[in-house]
Amino acid sequence: MLKTSLKKYGAEISFVRVRSLLVGLACGGLLSAGWAQMPAVAHDPAHVVNLSASSFLEVEQDWLSMSLNTTREGNDATAVQNQLKQALDAALAVARPAAQPELLELRTGQFSLYPRYGTNGKINGWRGSAELWLEGRDFGRISSTAGKIQTLTMGDVGFSLSRMAQQRLESDVQGQAIERFKGKAAEVAKGFGFSGYTLREVSVSSADQGGGPVRPRMMAMEAKTSMADAPVPVEAGKSMVSVTVSGSIQLR
Repeated sequence: MLKTSLKKYGAEISFVRVRSLLVGLACGGLLSAGWAQMPAVAHDPAHVVNLSASSFLEVEQDWLSMSLNTTREGNDATAVQNQLKQALDAALAVARPAAQPELLELRTGQFSLYPRYGTNGKINGWRGSAELWLEGRDFGRISSTAGKIQTLTMGDVGFSLSRMAQQRLESDVQGQAIERFKGKAAEVAKGFGFSGYTLREVSVSSADQGGGPVRPRMMAMEAKTSMADAPVPVEAGKSMVSVTVSGSIQLR
């Protein structure tokens, strides 16, 4: 009786196991069929496109940098140093009344003193130099002030974009470049028969051709003579601010 019951239960248990296995296989078949009918994975590398778009704007340079300098020589180092200091102090006394933030800013540049050697290799004197920079957006104020300074002579002149102008223009041009990138991405997706795209990665880079916002490219002047209280003639050029947006998109 016990053996018969165990066999009976064993048969039922075996049947349950077989039925569970069949159900599992059937479900697996359905799941497999379901996966086979699903569309391709959204991040299929075959549907990734690399793009780039640029925008630029050319504007007048609004920042003038002008250097004035002088050199002194003598047998006594202290005397040469004092002469340089007096020349620089006199120049600052002329320039300071005209100084105003953004319009005309002053900064001292190189101030150096080094020995002069003779043919015998021994020190036979001293030579030094001093420099003053006039910088700002008011070209007329800078040129007229430079013309009044008699203790220093013309050094270098350079034009660039002011920091404020640089930031403002980069913001405007960047917005244009981003819109061009988005428009180009939509066109590419549509051209390949997709309804849209997903942005994967993007980078933004900018450049200023024609001068820098902090240290402008300098153009050496051929003449370094006294300006005899006359305004220095200056004329600004142009700078081109450009922004490039590049990255990759996933077509979908």
